[in-house]
Amino acid sequence: MLYLAQVYTDKNTPRLSSFLLIAVQESEDVWGLVDAGASKLNSDRACDHLPGAWVMVKTNDRKEILQVDDAKPWIIALIQNYLTFGVTPEFLRKETERAEQWRQSLTLQSQELDRRALELEARREQLQALEGDLKRERQDLEDPSTSSDLS
Repeated sequence: MLYLAQVYTDKNTPRLSSFLLIAVQESEDVWGLVDAGASKLNSDRACDHLPGAWVMVKTNDRKEILQVDDAKPWIIALIQNYLTFGVTPEFLRKETERAEQWRQSLTLQSQELDRRALELEARREQLQALEGDLKRERQDLEDPSTSSDLS
């Protein structure tokens, strides 16, 4: 797992350092905040960084630290990729709303098309029934001996 963390040093015991986990990568571009109860990761490796420094901490499933890197390049890339293009939470919210409106509109259009298709099918069946009736009437007119009217 990959975490955004901050190096924390206890003022009472400066030789004990840890990483305060702030966010966890859930997928390539999705991050979630770390639950406050599970936000501390004690490690001697935290002493290698200045207190307060922001780092990227990679762990295995048992939360054993595999790698610690400075978070500055990641933060700068985040700013360049998103914030310089105006991709803000508000922008994303508006785009999500627009996508939902398009989805609803397409759903309504699809329902209307389905309704029209059913109407056309019903009309086609009616025409076929009328066509069959006309054929029978034509046969009756052409050959009165097979007529079903016996009056």
